[in-house]
Amino acid sequence: MFVVIRFRVGESAQAGFAERMRGAVEVLGRQKGFVSARVGRNVDDPELLALTLDFENIGSYRRALSPYEVKLAAVPLLSEALDEPTAYEDFLS
Repeated sequence: MFVVIRFRVGESAQAGFAERMRGAVEVLGRQKGFVSARVGRNVDDPELLALTLDFENIGSYRRALSPYEVKLAAVPLLSEALDEPTAYEDFLS
């Protein structure tokens, strides 16, 4: 399964946001079931950033959000995301 989390971040705030994002990805990457992560900036709207995460399954993703270190480093950042559904299951595979 994969997760797409989008953020709206002003260009002047992106450097600091990137540091926080690195920390969030680092702790999430240590969780069981984590496969990969990617962070990107929209080419047409440079204030729109996206974090995509791949996990083995929905259970591993949900469990990955529970550890204390994740709650400290990742959850505050994730709470700044645009309010939209984020978890997707593979559709064509």
